Amino acid sequence: MFSIWKSSPELNDTSEPRWHFPSALSPEAHAQWGLYKILEYMGLYEILPPGAEQNRAKLRKDIEKYHMAYEIDFYETDTDTFIARRLDGLAFDKEKKLCVFLEYTRAMDTNKDWAEKKEQEKNNRYSSHLGFINHLSNRGKSGWKASQTNFTKGLRGSLHTNQFLTRLESLGVKNKNTQEAIRNRTVQKSLAMSDMILKLFFIALNSKTEWTLPTHRNYQQEHGKI
Repeated sequence: MFSIWKSSPELNDTSEPRWHFPSALSPEAHAQWGLYKILEYMGLYEILPPGAEQNRAKLRKDIEKYHMAYEIDFYETDTDTFIARRLDGLAFDKEKKLCVFLEYTRAMDTNKDWAEKKEQEKNNRYSSHLGFINHLSNRGKSGWKASQTNFTKGLRGSLHTNQFLTRLESLGVKNKNTQEAIRNRTVQKSLAMSDMILKLFFIALNSKTEWTLPTHRNYQQEHGKI
């Protein structure tokens, strides 16, 4: 995400950076925003003192009413989970009033349709959030539109290149060499992570950690734990 922010020089009509990535803090760190912060940033809800508790209570009611109106399965106990869910990243175009949810995922790439399945899983995860934000925007005639962009890579380094590069371009990364550099870095990091996991596994296996021992596995199987 930080790489996209640093590589997105596209300017708006006032010669300012078009895209803002407020959750990108550094190459190693990012802030995961929740619903409260997103709505405040877009000006769709004010959840600040004074009256913060009252505003939060009103938001909870709006969330429940939205799901009921669109006949989406939802229980009162689901509200806390809905509000607490955190995104990997966010991009905002304030001039055109665009909010883009960003999700970065490593998935097992052994099956032919691995990327499509993970894409659908991620879209399903946040579809109600996007719908609710757009609902509030339409109700208040604010003009904001929320959407989602996923960047999915395989554990073995697989990547749908054209889709990946097109999505980078949609976020202001227009330079082809920069796009390729980000793609290569993404694949290399994925492979490095898989390599590290394998090394840790073999270290544990060779050190005869309890969970790797046959007697431990037999005990687990006998008691239905694996």
